[in-house]
Amino acid sequence: MYGSFAEVYDEFMQEVSYLQWADYIESLWKAHGKNPKLVLDLACGTGSLCVELSRRGYEMIGADLSEEMLNQARQKAEDAGQSILFLEQDMREFELYGTVDAIICTCDSLNYLLEEEEVRQVFRLADNYLNPGGLFLFDVNTEYKFREIMGDRVQAETYEDAAYIWQNYYYEEERVNEYQVTFFQKQGDLYRREEEVHYERAYAPEQLRKWLEEAGLRVLGVYDGFTQEPARAASERICFVAAEQKKQEE
Repeated sequence: MYGSFAEVYDEFMQEVSYLQWADYIESLWKAHGKNPKLVLDLACGTGSLCVELSRRGYEMIGADLSEEMLNQARQKAEDAGQSILFLEQDMREFELYGTVDAIICTCDSLNYLLEEEEVRQVFRLADNYLNPGGLFLFDVNTEYKFREIMGDRVQAETYEDAAYIWQNYYYEEERVNEYQVTFFQKQGDLYRREEEVHYERAYAPEQLRKWLEEAGLRVLGVYDGFTQEPARAASERICFVAAEQKKQEE
C-alpha cells in the first residue's frame, strides 16, 4: 500500500503512458466483441487511467486501498472535469452496489497479493460483480521479469524537485520481489527523505488460469504485454482477459 509515496508517484511514473494503457484495453475489448459502459478499475492508484477512460466516455468507478492515492485521484478527476466514483476499498474484499460491464486491474497490482487465496478471492469477487458475459482484464509481472530484469538491481532517477533510489531483491524460493524505495521531495531549500518497502509475488500463468476457471470465469486470452500475441516464456508482463460465464448459462 502506498503512503507518502503517493505524493510523488505520478512524477516518478512519468514513463508510464496511460494513453497507451487505455488504447490497449480498448483494443482487447474490441477484439473480444465487447463495448462496456460501466467499468471498475481495481487498485486504481492516483486515477490516471480512470480519468483517461472517463474522457473516452466510459462510466468509471475507481477502487483503491490507499487513502493517499485516492486523494490524488479525486483531485485529478476534478481538475479534468470528470465525474468518477472513487471508493477506498481493498481489492480482496471490495463491494459494489451492483454489477459492472468490465473490471480492469492494471500496472501489476495483483502481484501485490502475496497469498494464493487472496488472488483467488479477487477472482471470485470479479465473477460476482460482472454482468453476464462481462470481461475481467488484468496484467501481472512475470517471474522472468523479477528474476532476469529486476532482481537484485538498483535504479535511481532525479527530477527538478524530487529524486528516488529503487532497490530490488528477488527471493526465488518464495517467488517474491522486494522493492525498497527511498525518495526525496524538495521542501523549501531542503529535501524530505521518505522510505517505503513493497513486495510483489510472481504467479505462474497456469495457476492464474486454473483459479480463474474455478471462480467461474472463462479465459479468453493470455497475451504478451501490450500486444495481442500469446504470452511467451520471456514475457515480462502478461495480460489476461476472462469472461463471466455462469450468469450467461443461467
